[in-house]
Amino acid sequence: MSVRTLSVQDAKRLIDAGALLIDIREPDEFAREHIPHARSQPVSVLTSGALDVGDASPVIFSCRSGMRTRAHADRLAQAVPCEAFILEGGLDAWRKAGLPISTDRNAPLELMRQVQLAAGSAVVLGVALGATLSPWFHALSAFVGAGLIFAGATGFCGLARLLRRMPWNRRAMS
Repeated sequence: MSVRTLSVQDAKRLIDAGALLIDIREPDEFAREHIPHARSQPVSVLTSGALDVGDASPVIFSCRSGMRTRAHADRLAQAVPCEAFILEGGLDAWRKAGLPISTDRNAPLELMRQVQLAAGSAVVLGVALGATLSPWFHALSAFVGAGLIFAGATGFCGLARLLRRMPWNRRAMS
């Protein structure tokens, strides 16, 4: 079974007629903002034929920009027993069309944004302290840079694991 893309307008019509909208982003991303009535089903834990969609037909998959859903289109098609579509442009296109978005500003920033903020701040701090106090502080920037290279090469990000354990993220993940 293949997955076709739908425009925001066509997706809205199908959703209003009873189609199921499934957001494949991670729980921290979904908690911050999502399309109303969307169901969270992270693609990272999705297995073939595993989605119980009940009587819903068709199913529309979405993510933030549409890139993740396109990248996993075959996998998504195999996960449901009915016709499946991808929301073209994802949440960003939905927002651009002026359609409602459920937003929780009290939810923490997405984990990867937290990593980017923490790593970027540490690099800037290391450079600033290295330029003003001691060149040895440049080692902080080098350490963060090496950590990012390691994370990119292996898929293991120690900073993300550390941030995931922070109290504000534990509350959001539960």
